[in-house]
Amino acid sequence: MSRPPPVRAEPPWPRAADVAARRAAGWQPYPLDSFVLKVHSRCDLACDYCYMYRSHDQSWRAQPRTMSPATLARTAERIAEHLSAHGVTEAGVVLHGGEPLLIGDEALARTVRTLRGAVGDGVRLHLSLQTNGLRLTEQRLGLLGELGVTVGVSTDGGRAAHDRHRRGADGRGSHARVEAALRRLAGERHRHLFGTLLCTIDLRNDPVRTYEALLTHSPPAVDFLLPLGNWQTPPPGLDPHGRRTPYADWLWAVFERWYGARTKETSVRFLDNLLALLVGATPRTEALGLSPVRYAVVDTDGSLTQDDTLRTAYDGATRTGLDVHGHSFDTLLLHPGIAARQWGASALSAPCRACPLHRVCGGGHYATRYDHATGFANPSVYCADLTELIGRVHGRLSADLAAREQGRTRGEPGGEPGAEAESDARTDAPQRGAGNCATNHPQPAAATPQNPPSSKAPPP
Repeated sequence: MSRPPPVRAEPPWPRAADVAARRAAGWQPYPLDSFVLKVHSRCDLACDYCYMYRSHDQSWRAQPRTMSPATLARTAERIAEHLSAHGVTEAGVVLHGGEPLLIGDEALARTVRTLRGAVGDGVRLHLSLQTNGLRLTEQRLGLLGELGVTVGVSTDGGRAAHDRHRRGADGRGSHARVEAALRRLAGERHRHLFGTLLCTIDLRNDPVRTYEALLTHSPPAVDFLLPLGNWQTPPPGLDPHGRRTPYADWLWAVFERWYGARTKETSVRFLDNLLALLVGATPRTEALGLSPVRYAVVDTDGSLTQDDTLRTAYDGATRTGLDVHGHSFDTLLLHPGIAARQWGASALSAPCRACPLHRVCGGGHYATRYDHATGFANPSVYCADLTELIGRVHGRLSADLAAREQGRTRGEPGGEPGAEAESDARTDAPQRGAGNCATNHPQPAAATPQNPPSSKAPPP
């Protein structure tokens, strides 16, 4: 009987030697300002696309269901220690899972108070939670309001689109219950808690109808997540030769509906960030651009891990061998997988660095670059789709700017296309969620972590 293959501890790139070389050349890591706490490792849905439970990495099975009070206290101490050491006065914490609301109200309140108590009054701490929505009762929303925790919800749009993937273990769809929760969250009493709706793209769903279904709740922000595929396991429907660009087509349809509206109905994070990058801003996002990643993930047992989305690459891809009980966040910053995501263009593959679009696409989401032979030193598996979408959006923006300039020469009033996106990029928090069940991985920026950091974007 053959033995199972050993867990890979380090991909072909990046490696510890790469970090050592960077440090010798003078590189210093950026301090962290966002933290994802896995307060519960299980979920009350059984979504068929969840990267947490249905990917190559199954380490969740060995995790405690909940984060113990002792581990929570140590985590809070480590966060406070790191922020103090680096003079960071504004930070974000995302309560994540699994389904974080499974911990119950008492543990939820204890978690928030422990975190706020540890960092003290000198740090403006933004707390958010990414949920599937099933447990957002009126009473619990009241508690979240008292605790000052904003709420992001994962939903895929209309009933058919949502219930295709987001079902319980009994096979029942969750759409009706999530819609009821969203009506409570969007109501006058709790609307100030409303963060972002996370929606995973399914090419079978009409893009405009999906967007308009999300708009019925008047969300402050929407984020569309590309399914987490890579070169080993491509996303569903992707053309490996790049002759067709179905994901670019899908997002372009949303862009035309969103951008062409008479007034801005909501922020669409991915598209707002794309516009911001095209006009020269530097939004804090992991999906596009070259901003350094500045968040950490803490598992229920206190392990310090890499981003959950890497579970789609191989078994053990998220492990660092570090934990809050014995290691600081400064130590985590020197782990190859963490450090490489702060290196900007120099961390991209040679084809990406040679491409004139690399400052906009940023090489694509890190998890989507993986290939067994070369690790993460590759363009994104979505390269063709990103190239096509950026070209279309750039063309539309350029045409609008030219038309606006012509109008200005005739004395007609008008603002700058893209100016609002640029402003948003400077004031908004980086996006991050747990994949569609958790978040998209934009990067939680301290300003308004209504976007949690860790994305449960589904694997193919």
